[in-house]
Amino acid sequence: MDRIRQRTKRRIVLGVCIAAAAAAVILIVLAVRGLLHKGADTSAGVEYIKAEEAGDITAIEKKISLLEQQDGSGEEGRSIKERFAGAVILGDSVAEGFEEYDILNASSVAAEIGVHLDELDGQISKVKELSPGVLFLYLGMNDVTATNGDVDRFVSEYKSVLDRLREEVPDAHIFVNSIFPVQEKALEEEPLLEKIPEYNDALKELCDGQTIAFIDNTDLVSDQYYEQDGIHFKADFYPVWAEHMAEVASL
Repeated sequence: MDRIRQRTKRRIVLGVCIAAAAAAVILIVLAVRGLLHKGADTSAGVEYIKAEEAGDITAIEKKISLLEQQDGSGEEGRSIKERFAGAVILGDSVAEGFEEYDILNASSVAAEIGVHLDELDGQISKVKELSPGVLFLYLGMNDVTATNGDVDRFVSEYKSVLDRLREEVPDAHIFVNSIFPVQEKALEEEPLLEKIPEYNDALKELCDGQTIAFIDNTDLVSDQYYEQDGIHFKADFYPVWAEHMAEVASL
């Protein structure tokens, strides 16, 4: 409905502008005709009219675009919260940052600190209640250590989650985020996290087999975004991540 109103608005503004431009052209034509009666050279006037006609639509479109940017009615004017209004991200403490830092509304986040793939009953119930059109998953960081590096076990547990979500929210389009890399300090604390790339490869293969979109976040982060633990992220990273997901899901 918003898009229809936007198109209607554009048409109205475009129509008014074109009418004004047409009136201006008529006045110019009349002026040129006046010159004709005096035997004047009209070539300059004709060229001016042609230039005005060629430039009108482009100028009008630019004015409409500027108006939309000012009142926030265009696609680019929507906030992150508005774009995620019909979406939910289900995940662990990393995903919880969306709510903690007020990047997304609480109705768009179903996250819990330290959660594992076999501990999602409460979150899946919340997702079912919210019934989103789009569901993003960020899971697996805690399971790299919980599975003790057993990638096959990880894939089996993740598949069970996907199967359950398809039963509970069959109309949701599911997108699976890759597990974020961690900094060296985190690897020193927990060497098993070195296997994250291997887990991501297996997760992508699972998604490909399930015809589920896999969002590769490997190159999305940089050192400036990490908290002191080398795993979690500062507030200014979350809009970057949200934008990435929104682009992939066409929100």
